[in-house]
Amino acid sequence: MVGHRLGAITTGVFAFSTAIFAVSAPLSAQAPAPFEVMEATIADLRAALETGRVTSVDLVDAYLDRIAAYDQSGPKLNAIIRTHPGARAQAALLDRERAAGTIRGPLHGIPILLKDNYDTHDLPTTGSTLALAASVPPDDGFQVAKLRAAGAIILAKTNLHELAAGITSASSLGGQTRNPYAPERNPGGSSGGTGAGVAASFAAVGWGSDTCGSIRIPSSVHNLVGLRPTKGLSSIDGIIPLSHTQDTGGPLARSVADLAVALDATVGADPADPATSAMQGRPTPGFEASLDADALVGIRIGALEAWLGEDAAEAEVTRVVRQALSAMTDAGAEVIDVSIPEFDSLLARTSVIGLEFAVDLAAYLEATPGAPIERLSDIVELGLHHEVLDGTFRRRSSAGPRDEDEYRETLQRQAALQQAIVRFMETNDLDAVAYPTLRQEPALIGAAALGTSCFLAAHSGLPAISAPAGFTLSRLPVGIELLGKPFDDARLVSFAYALERATKPRRAPARTPALRDGRPPEPTRFAVSGDGGWAGRPSDVRLEASFVLDRPGGTLEYVLSAGGVNEGADVHAIVLQRRGGAGSDAIVHRFTGPGRASGNGSLDLTASLLHDLDSENLELALYTQSRPLGAVRLRLRP
Repeated sequence: MVGHRLGAITTGVFAFSTAIFAVSAPLSAQAPAPFEVMEATIADLRAALETGRVTSVDLVDAYLDRIAAYDQSGPKLNAIIRTHPGARAQAALLDRERAAGTIRGPLHGIPILLKDNYDTHDLPTTGSTLALAASVPPDDGFQVAKLRAAGAIILAKTNLHELAAGITSASSLGGQTRNPYAPERNPGGSSGGTGAGVAASFAAVGWGSDTCGSIRIPSSVHNLVGLRPTKGLSSIDGIIPLSHTQDTGGPLARSVADLAVALDATVGADPADPATSAMQGRPTPGFEASLDADALVGIRIGALEAWLGEDAAEAEVTRVVRQALSAMTDAGAEVIDVSIPEFDSLLARTSVIGLEFAVDLAAYLEATPGAPIERLSDIVELGLHHEVLDGTFRRRSSAGPRDEDEYRETLQRQAALQQAIVRFMETNDLDAVAYPTLRQEPALIGAAALGTSCFLAAHSGLPAISAPAGFTLSRLPVGIELLGKPFDDARLVSFAYALERATKPRRAPARTPALRDGRPPEPTRFAVSGDGGWAGRPSDVRLEASFVLDRPGGTLEYVLSAGGVNEGADVHAIVLQRRGGAGSDAIVHRFTGPGRASGNGSLDLTASLLHDLDSENLELALYTQSRPLGAVRLRLRP
């Protein structure tokens, strides 16, 4: 909801006049409801700006309110490194330009997020390392310059796994980012701050970088869509490098249409990035123009059996991806299971990150006037890095001169991998190869992040898109990745668009709800009570409870007691029990045990528990000596 920052007097007058208007005017003449930015698409924002329903200043305020409510409060996502102190001034300028009839481009007046490894001339670019906390580049990176030219407002810069060297989004400058769907879970990486911020509607869309999954993995675990483009389709000039051979940059979005608009604004050749010479003689793809709800009709997709595991760790993700593949079949695609010959040996020893990281970082720092350090080893010697990076940084900074023979051979293996995959797709008449973006549910923070499939696209240079496939029974998002042939990027985006239209998979995180007057909703209070009577016959046994649900905080406070149970001696347990819904019926929490007729406390809600509570699938149940199979059961309806 926008507008509360316009001032107490203005807000008060508006509220008073609206109240009178609601009583005296007919329904059809009432003012429209305040514009809601949560889950708003770029098309929604454009329409609201064009009709004057909101201004860009309003949008900045609304998104800043959401950051204030949920980044360091509520679920404490910790996705933002810093907000842009000039964002409101940017917005005001763009509002004046709009009023004068000047529209810069497709993102005019739209607030966006940038991963904090994108160079910005007016903000530090840190890579989320404390060693670069005050490092301000001399100019904007290529994609940042294109975003400003398109009219985008840089609202904030997001946390990343330090220097993009991992997939859990922990850093010395930004700390640990959390997943808005399940804050105890990994947000992916290295663009985890962008993923969490876009999922929680901290901006319309956000930019990340992908060296080995760093756009696709956060997209997968945040129910977003993200493309790793064909190497050379978008410039990496002005992105702190991890590996110039494997680095790519681009947007993460809540919808495919938004992704297409964002891609159109930022792809293209750049003399400062030699890899984009691959665009010579090729037209720049038109992503928005390529969107087609029937794009899956007649295409042929190979489901990669090697990465559709059925063991305990992977079976649930495989089930969700298989459902998405079934939906693609229903939408007109032919899906076949495939196995790539000598797959493991083709992938072996194809990463160049370890061979390029220290060298590329030193070159970037040398080109950044006033950079406080010169090389990776400086960060290690000063201890200005998060402890989870210690082993990686020490190993890569002390390796000595690069083995050029090994480097050349690794690049040759990458080329051979690409050739083999393209040849396999052509031989089997495949338009795409499909597999889970992440083959296991996102790990708990602090646990090892396992099951990535990122390296197939990253090491081959082929384009791959991660699109929402659905949710596991634990209510955690799953992504399906589609790999294509070189420069099939627009086709992949259109395939994802058709899948999205067929399944409508987007669900906002329950932990970051819409604001009310610029603030999170107040906790929900509710109570239940009842006896164990049946068929009109009352019972002396009674159960009653009161609850306070803090949705952003993810807690359920409770006070409960049982009566008519011989001072508690008859009580076996008071429990929370699932009845119905996607999960199996089961006891999901024990409030009290034998002999305890009352209790109070606070229950931390997992994503699945919060979903079951919202779906009214939970019962408060009392089990006693005389009624061991259930004395009282009360449905919870918050």
